[in-house]
Amino acid sequence: MQPSDMVMNPKQVFLSVLIFGVAGLLLFMYLQLWIEEQHTGRVEKRKEQKATSGWGPVNYLRPVARIMTTEKIQEHITNQKPKFLMPEDLKEKKENLLLNPERTTKVLMKTSGSQEEEQALSKTTGSPTNKLIEKHQEAKTLFKKFSRTNWPLNIHPLNKSLVKDNKWRKTDGAQEKRRSFLQEFCKKYSGASRPQSHLFHTVSRIYVEDKHKILYCEVPKAGCSNWKRILMVLNGLAPSAYNISHDAVHYGKHLKKLDSFDLKGIYTRLNTYTKAVFVRDPMERLVSAFRDKFEHPNSYYHPVFGKAIIKKYRPNACEEALINGSGVKFKEFVHYLLDSHRPVGMDIHWEKVSKLCYPCLINYDFVGKFETLEEDANYFLQLIGAPKELKFPNFKDRHSSDERTNAQVVRQYLKDLTRTERQLIYDFYYLDYLMFNYTTPFL
Repeated sequence: MQPSDMVMNPKQVFLSVLIFGVAGLLLFMYLQLWIEEQHTGRVEKRKEQKATSGWGPVNYLRPVARIMTTEKIQEHITNQKPKFLMPEDLKEKKENLLLNPERTTKVLMKTSGSQEEEQALSKTTGSPTNKLIEKHQEAKTLFKKFSRTNWPLNIHPLNKSLVKDNKWRKTDGAQEKRRSFLQEFCKKYSGASRPQSHLFHTVSRIYVEDKHKILYCEVPKAGCSNWKRILMVLNGLAPSAYNISHDAVHYGKHLKKLDSFDLKGIYTRLNTYTKAVFVRDPMERLVSAFRDKFEHPNSYYHPVFGKAIIKKYRPNACEEALINGSGVKFKEFVHYLLDSHRPVGMDIHWEKVSKLCYPCLINYDFVGKFETLEEDANYFLQLIGAPKELKFPNFKDRHSSDERTNAQVVRQYLKDLTRTERQLIYDFYYLDYLMFNYTTPFL
């Protein structure tokens, strides 16, 4: 073949380039369609998994199929097992829990590094770091020891030797029924191999009164302010519960919390002190929290929660509302509560009792209810040997002119919600309804 025969004329070059170009374009289009199909399939699969998960995140305003089987409830209780940092690190990370507890929980779940990493670090650092690592390892050993120890499930009989009056017979009967119900619930759904939740996180809401050996788990909007006043009087910090201001109760830092003690101190008190928790109908507690924090001037909840709620859930919000965060509507607040992607974290005033006090991990000796608060509280004071003149205060801590939140008030607020929204609130607090044997609300 002559060299001249191997040279392609312009027409052949053009056709070759055109054919290769079309083939390349078709291949690119095919690959793009294949990638999009794969991505869409994965997204749809994740959505399906979330929608069918009994305890997965609830996308607000979207009904989710919830099959509350024994396995699902047991799984939910088991998932309440936070891992946590060593004490030195933990104390630095405990602030801002109120602002963003979900972020804090993520911090608590981080581990402190592998043993190999610590050994490698010890070879390249000086003696101060070595001492810190030794202390760190010692703390880890203690944590392992206590995490292997079974949390006591069985409740102990109440010491009723100090109760002399027969008028408490009805209250005592109701108390025994509540304790037995909670115990049977936890046995049924927690199973024999219950999770060993680490102490510091689990006991972070529990207040300590050493003189009368009391542990009280704080549940906001269930009489907690007056209970703190009682603890202060029992501690000798005040002569009367009626003379203690709201700010002194909540910001005075007069009372100790259980997580301020070392491991031995925590475990000893859990096993020897009388442990009490006071609860409230979840729907009523939610409305009470909303009224208190959003219907009255508040220098914290309006700028932190109010602004974020209005910005995300109110279409065409005016500039003034976006600036000051005042005037949040109950429906908007519910949208925030049920949103799996909340613009701000949860808050203890509307957090579930099951995540505040861990009733299936800590065997509470006394289960009081807000609905019978004075009777239950005064009976409890008899049980622990409080001074005879000390009675549980019956005054409203703040906004005393407002009507107390009750079933009738709750119905007025629920009128603004759709049936789906009401059902999703019930689903959100489902475990609290079960644990404390509250009647299912009319939805």
